[in-house]
Amino acid sequence: MPKKGKAKNTVNKAKHTRLMKQKENKLRLEKQRTKERLKAIIKKANEQNLQNDDSSTTDN
Repeated sequence: MPKKGKAKNTVNKAKHTRLMKQKENKLRLEKQRTKERLKAIIKKANEQNLQNDDSSTTDN
């Protein structure tokens, strides 16, 4: 026989779902930011290497 009154755990389930989505979004954003930072660092390093190569060829 079903219980009378409010459904069991609906508030906790909704809260848990919301918190888990927040956590997933946070992790996704952190991964994305890390990728962007790494791309920027690699791009900067490549530009410096190109400048060093250009300056070393003109010195000869």
